[in-house]
Amino acid sequence: MDPPHDTHYDEDDFGASVGLGEQPALLVIDLINAFTDPETSLGSDVSGVLEETERLLAAFREHDLPRYFTTVAFEESYGDAGRFIEKVPALRELRLGTEAVEVDDQIEPVGDERVILKKYASAFFGTDLETELTTQRVDTLVLAGVTTSGCIRATAVDSLQHGYRTIVPEDAVGDRAEGPHRANLFDIDAKYGDVVTTDDVIDHLYEND
Repeated sequence: MDPPHDTHYDEDDFGASVGLGEQPALLVIDLINAFTDPETSLGSDVSGVLEETERLLAAFREHDLPRYFTTVAFEESYGDAGRFIEKVPALRELRLGTEAVEVDDQIEPVGDERVILKKYASAFFGTDLETELTTQRVDTLVLAGVTTSGCIRATAVDSLQHGYRTIVPEDAVGDRAEGPHRANLFDIDAKYGDVVTTDDVIDHLYEND
């Protein structure tokens, strides 16, 4: 991505490409009903994100590469939500066992695809995702889902810190507003991973058949 004119991000010092490795995995983050339904407090129109994620899932399934989903849900007491729910009261919609926290039917998991339960923004924090990735010998994490400024960014940072090549297809992630979406894509591409397109990822998979 091109840096804004008022910043000091030299292309020789920031934003180098890490590329996809030999064993990529797809992580579909929080494309659950509470986030994909524009009528909810947490939702917005992410129909385009769902469509591109559907394409990524099809390609990863065809190549028998690891696929994971995440959801975020809390106990009735919200004791497991910590200060997060104080900061974002709308998270009260995310109750364990409700339809709100189920993956959107358009991209529902199939077979043995796991839905990893998390409580905070990063898919790594307090989950067994790292164990799954190590078991599958994953070296690259492709992130799709919502939101770019929240769970996508947090997971991208942790993915880098856990040693993974981190790939974010910009058309397969979304946010409630364009400003945070673009700003966080810029930061991810400058410091934490490669911001590409869904076509780039799919083309890479087929080129390496």
